[in-house]
Amino acid sequence: MSNLVANSVGTVAALCSMTSFAPQIVKIWRDRDASEVSLTMYLVTVAGFCLWIGYGVLIASWPVTASNTICLLMSATVLALKWRFSRGA
Repeated sequence: MSNLVANSVGTVAALCSMTSFAPQIVKIWRDRDASEVSLTMYLVTVAGFCLWIGYGVLIASWPVTASNTICLLMSATVLALKWRFSRGA
């Protein structure tokens, strides 16, 4: 497989992963309600992205590191919104 094909597949995968959190963030922010968000799922997701970042650093792959850092920030945003809008519940 050529590097162009591999890089194209990796880029599309990274974009899908990064944008997958946006609708959840918008919904929570708009509704001011995060009761339907699974705390356990997002804690595991954040841990997974931390491990992917570590893996990217260990193999010196900036695309793996950068895309997973963005995903970590977005999933951590969901956790922060969960905390913010669940405090009074």
